[in-house]
Amino acid sequence: MKIYTRTGDAGDTGLFDGTRVPKSDPRVATYGDVDELNAWLGLARAALDRPDDHELSAMLERMQRDLFALGSRLADPSHKIAGRVTKAAIIPDDVTRLENWIDALEKELPPLRRFILPGGSSAGAALHVARTVCRRAERAMVALGGLEPELLVYINRVSDLLFVMARAANHRAGDPEIEW
Repeated sequence: MKIYTRTGDAGDTGLFDGTRVPKSDPRVATYGDVDELNAWLGLARAALDRPDDHELSAMLERMQRDLFALGSRLADPSHKIAGRVTKAAIIPDDVTRLENWIDALEKELPPLRRFILPGGSSAGAALHVARTVCRRAERAMVALGGLEPELLVYINRVSDLLFVMARAANHRAGDPEIEW
């Protein structure tokens, strides 16, 4: 299979239901934001190089898989893939998993008393950037409208988790938080 298909050379692309839309379509832009978020998570994983970073890396890998599922749902306005492809599902248990990770990571962190400046270790900084990209994707999803509620809940929780993960990565690396 060749990587290029030439089907998008005129500036349009296909959705899962076979519909052709311009690459500037809000739906395409929205799943593009989710794809960018996924790439930032990959960069954050690459920056996690401490022996105790395996847990964070495994969490990020799972979220990357979930984001592929979320992107496929965004590319499926007719809801044709959801019933056929179980790995494209985002369910309440996925949100609960994220909340459990947030709770576990927060136990090791000092209480947050003020806003903090994004940055710190390479992994922490990448996670902070990923959080802002996640918020952009969430805004695009809200603007798109008509989505299954669990998708919005999931992406909202991802941004919360990324903030806590950035703090945890910096804490584990010994990089102090700079308060604002």
